[in-house]
Amino acid sequence: MSIVIIGGHERMECQYKDLCKRYRCKAKVFTKCKRNLECLIGDPDMIILFTSPVSHEMAKTARKAAAATGTPLIQSHCASQDSLRSILEEVRG
Repeated sequence: MSIVIIGGHERMECQYKDLCKRYRCKAKVFTKCKRNLECLIGDPDMIILFTSPVSHEMAKTARKAAAATGTPLIQSHCASQDSLRSILEEVRG
């Protein structure tokens, strides 16, 4: 399963990726706004949007990309490792 994480804390990027690996998910993490973010998102199986530590522009891009491709978008206000773990447990079972 491929996941794109948008938002979150820059210092946690490696931890997000490691946690996703434990759940057999390949993850791309974008904590800062990139010029061509919409293209970089690609066509993942799921987009996780951490709404608290993210710019409005990044959130808007994530929602637009999810709507355009029909990709499930899961939003979480908290960007903690436990929050990501609970999302992955719910999705992966």
